[in-house]
Amino acid sequence: MSSNAGGSASSVGVAGEPPSRSAGGGKPAVKSKVSASASAINASKFGYDQARHLLWRAGFGGTPEQIQTLASWGPQKAVDYLIEYEKVPFVDSDSTRFDGSIMRPLTPDERAALQRARRSNDTEAVARYEAERQKRQMSDRKQVRDVQHWWMKRMIETPRPLEEKLTLLWHGHFATSYRTIEDSYHMYRQNEFFRKNASGSFGDLLFGIIRDPAMIAYLDNNDSSKNRPNENLARELMELFSLGVGNYTEKDIKEGARALTGYTFEDDEFVFQKNNHDDGGKAILGRRGNLDGDGFVSAILEQRACASFVARKLYRFFAADYPTGRPEIDAAAEGMIRGLASTLLRNKYQLRPALRELFLSEHFYDPALAAEQIKSPVQLVVGAVRSLGAPPRDLSVLLDAMNLMGQNLLFPPSVKGWDGGRAWINTATLFVRQNILAYLLTGKTPTGYDAMAGSEKYDPMKLLTPLDAADPTARRDPAKVADFLTRFALGRPSPESREPLLAFLASHSNTLTPDVLTGLLLLITTMPEYQLC
Repeated sequence: MSSNAGGSASSVGVAGEPPSRSAGGGKPAVKSKVSASASAINASKFGYDQARHLLWRAGFGGTPEQIQTLASWGPQKAVDYLIEYEKVPFVDSDSTRFDGSIMRPLTPDERAALQRARRSNDTEAVARYEAERQKRQMSDRKQVRDVQHWWMKRMIETPRPLEEKLTLLWHGHFATSYRTIEDSYHMYRQNEFFRKNASGSFGDLLFGIIRDPAMIAYLDNNDSSKNRPNENLARELMELFSLGVGNYTEKDIKEGARALTGYTFEDDEFVFQKNNHDDGGKAILGRRGNLDGDGFVSAILEQRACASFVARKLYRFFAADYPTGRPEIDAAAEGMIRGLASTLLRNKYQLRPALRELFLSEHFYDPALAAEQIKSPVQLVVGAVRSLGAPPRDLSVLLDAMNLMGQNLLFPPSVKGWDGGRAWINTATLFVRQNILAYLLTGKTPTGYDAMAGSEKYDPMKLLTPLDAADPTARRDPAKVADFLTRFALGRPSPESREPLLAFLASHSNTLTPDVLTGLLLLITTMPEYQLC
């Protein structure tokens, strides 16, 4: 399933004909030859479907009006608007409210008092310290939930969607779980670090991650010493974060672990313990000398394999789940990835030029790539709120549903992050996916209705504003309404998706009211195509 690749912004307007389909029905026809061109798509080929594709991949979808706006801008302006997001004003007043002192270390006086209590077997005093520690842990678990709420709210409300989409990418790439480190402020600080460097230099991300307290704790580098180096961070830095298996040796890991000795933190800040650093000679990935963490990262960045690794990561996250197993796509993808790697090297690992090249390329808009990516739980929920205009209702309900669907923000399952792709879909998660969409549209839960459902009633009528502007009589034509909604919500729907909508409208005398339109959207969101973007 994919969006129509042809037509200009005017000829592929929201009220236009639905995309062409195969004569035999079923899945829409896709040409066998997939464009491998990294050349910028011609403005005449950038219309409603291409703008919709861009908004879903470089963000979390868009309303019909937002799609139409980007289509009217053309590819260059649309991509620049999304990529140069710092030019879009956005003030997040909630980001300063998190308390960094909850999990603070004991003061020297407190440590001394606790040691005296233990030496003297003062069980009452020791119990007081233990009770205080448990109290802080409970407060911190509440705060990590607040951080989840804050990030979820930000993804829903931001006018800079690519910024949050990239933050989500790096959260899954440099995966760190609160469950292991148990410090909500460190998770918040890491999240802000990803956001600050989201589209900047990948090198800065690597230099920063070896200094990040959350990552240092997660991979036990705070327990590393020059006499007994811990290899966890060195191994994952190369295997999962920058090079991939086969592009380093076990000796590189051991030498890298030595380079990272002394890299630790105190309270909320990185600290380099010179007296705990192995300052002997090392050889890592062909680079020799008295290497520290920065020398280790520099050695990684000198490898062509690093640029290829990052290019592949960007491609898989934004374009297609390479390798797809479909030769016509994978052959084109390989060429695109090589080009992105060259762009990264040419621009000293600056990410923005590579993202611009990808989002403008003819390959990115090829029909074979559109409406083929399975929405992650975050993409599904945030995308439904942002594109359908549904009220977010209770963020706790949304977060719990995302957890049941396999994506608990700030709690990735392992250092590998989330597998994604087909792993998102099974019988249990599909049930939750349909329930949470019904909740957003109606307030209905499996056990009743949300308490605020009456006051937060969803009004979907504004979705039809572009249709009304293009054709004031369209609301009286069930086929036009069905085609408009399926094209907007599904991208390139199958022929079978239209029939239940027409039947539903007929059962309501073909009269559009907010409740009838909500019913149509409920039907659409249960269709398999809605799980794709």
